[in-house]
Amino acid sequence: MKRMFVVTVTVVVSVIALHGADTPKHINRAIELLAGGQPIYYTGSHEGTEGSFAQGVKDAQTWADYISYDMEHAPFDVKGLAEYMQGLAKGGPTKSGHRTPAVIVNVPVDGTDEATVRANAWMFQQVLATGVHGVLLCHADTPGAVRAFVEAVRFPAYGGRRGVHGNSTAARIWGITADQYGEKADAWPLNPNGELLLGLKLEDKYALENAEANTKIPGVAFAEWGPGDMAFSLGVKSGPGSVNAPQMQAARSKVLAATKAQKIFFLNSVNADNVVDMIKEGVMIGAANEKAAEAGRKFTKRTMPW
Repeated sequence: MKRMFVVTVTVVVSVIALHGADTPKHINRAIELLAGGQPIYYTGSHEGTEGSFAQGVKDAQTWADYISYDMEHAPFDVKGLAEYMQGLAKGGPTKSGHRTPAVIVNVPVDGTDEATVRANAWMFQQVLATGVHGVLLCHADTPGAVRAFVEAVRFPAYGGRRGVHGNSTAARIWGITADQYGEKADAWPLNPNGELLLGLKLEDKYALENAEANTKIPGVAFAEWGPGDMAFSLGVKSGPGSVNAPQMQAARSKVLAATKAQKIFFLNSVNADNVVDMIKEGVMIGAANEKAAEAGRKFTKRTMPW
């Protein structure tokens, strides 16, 4: 009997040690990868992510490092987003051991000026209460708008203005207590222990003019140049070759330079043929398909299931 007890304890300790070694350091898988120097790849956005519980269960095992959830040009359906997040939690954990894939939402608030962002800050609060892992500010035109955005997302303990009453619902998705959520739901990498990724769409001529100032605002983790809207704004005829127009190349170079100067991450579309060159150039967040992600991961020697 004594020998059986010792063997049982040994097995239990071994199992605990094994799982402890595999425990993720961050709730947000995208942050964990970026912190380790690995580029990340996302799916979703304008590809038609659906706000439903069943779709969330299905997407829980996605190949992507995070899911971009579009509410900029799709309906602002917080109930649908909440059900989607619940589905992700039901379908998890991911192969990497995270409770859900990370989800970053395009919120339909244009960062035209500080007053506009403050008047619409309720949208950020409602979206974050569903348990998502990041938010993008669209048409981030001015430093005042970006500053108001960051303040709207952060809690008062970190100098922000976000209210407390969404903590319990978000915490259930993250698998932690409401108090723990209040400590962890902050902007990374400004807060090394934060679990939220805040991004900017510098996607028009006004944002482009202020690219350097906008990316200097503390709390921003990444930025993109939004070639579709940028072409519209610059008067470049849209189409497959529009990104090669001189005005467009100059715009992309300016946004990329601004992200490098502030040591934040640059987002750009990638494919299997150009992903390696994009990574060498400085792209750390890629709008990609699975084939492109596989090529990028192979180049950076990422060990899967990461």
